[in-house]
Amino acid sequence: MDNQKYNDLKLGERGAIISIFAYIVLSIIKLIIGYFSNSAALKADGLNNTTDIIASIAVLIGLKIAQKPPDINHRYGHWKSETIASMIASFIMFAVGIQVLSDAVGSIFRGRSESPDIIAAYVGIFASICMYFVYRYNISLALKIKSKAVMAAAKDNVSDAWVSIGTAVGIFGSQLNMPWLDTLTALIVGLLICKTAWDIFKEASHELSDGFDEEKIELYQNVILKVDGVKGIKEIKGRSYGNNEVIDVVIFVDYTLNIREAHDVATAIEKVMIKEIGVYDVHVHVEPNSLLNKVN
Repeated sequence: MDNQKYNDLKLGERGAIISIFAYIVLSIIKLIIGYFSNSAALKADGLNNTTDIIASIAVLIGLKIAQKPPDINHRYGHWKSETIASMIASFIMFAVGIQVLSDAVGSIFRGRSESPDIIAAYVGIFASICMYFVYRYNISLALKIKSKAVMAAAKDNVSDAWVSIGTAVGIFGSQLNMPWLDTLTALIVGLLICKTAWDIFKEASHELSDGFDEEKIELYQNVILKVDGVKGIKEIKGRSYGNNEVIDVVIFVDYTLNIREAHDVATAIEKVMIKEIGVYDVHVHVEPNSLLNKVN
C-alpha cells in the first residue's frame, strides 16, 4: 500500500509539470501582447499565470519531498510537504494579487483614453482554450490517483480558463468606446488572484493545524459502529498527512472478551477502514464496555 501511495505521488508530478509548462508559455505571451496592445486586463492575466507557475512549482516540490520515506526526524513520513508548499505559494499569490489591484486602481486615477488592441482579446480566448485542455488532463489524473493536490491544480486550471475568458470579454467590450472596461476586468482578475490565494491558505492552515472534516468523522463513526463486536465509540479523531487520512478511535467491546478477541475486533476495524474506505492508517484503542455506562 505504501508503495502505491508513493507511485501515485510520482505520477502526480506529470500534472504539475504540464501546468508549469503551460503557464510559462501563456504568461510570456500575455505579458508581451498585453504590453504592446496596452491592455491592463491581459497584463493582469499574465501576472496571474506567473503566480500559477509558482504554485505549480510548489506542488511539484511538495510531491517530490512527500515521496521521501520516514526517517529519524519524520516518523510519520514527509506527507505534509505538499501542504507547506501550498501555503508558501498562497503568500506569493497574495502579493501579486495586491500588486495587480494597485496597478488597476492607479490606472483609474490616471485615466485612459484608448482602448487596447483587439489582438489582446484573441490571446485571451486562445489562453482559455489551452487551459481547458490542461484542466481536462489534470482532472482525469487527479481522479485516477485520488490526489487532492492535483485536484486543486486542476481547479486552478479551470479558474484560469474562466479568467482568460473574462479578460477577452472585457477587451472586446472596451472596443465599444468603453476603455474603462479593460481596467475593470483587471480589477476583477486581481480580486480573483487574492481569492484563490485565500482559499489555498485557508485549506492549508486548516490541515496543518490538524483540522478535519466533521462530516467524514460522522461517516467513519457510523462505519466503525457496524463492525461486529463494537459496542460503542468513546472518542474518534482524524488528521491528514498530505492526501492521507489517519484515524484515532477509542471503542468499547464486551468486557468478557479476552485480549485476542478484543484484538480481532480492532483488526476488523483496521481492515474495513483501510481496505474498504481508503484511509491511510487507523489507531484503535479498546476499552471494556463496563466503562460505557460511566461515560454515558
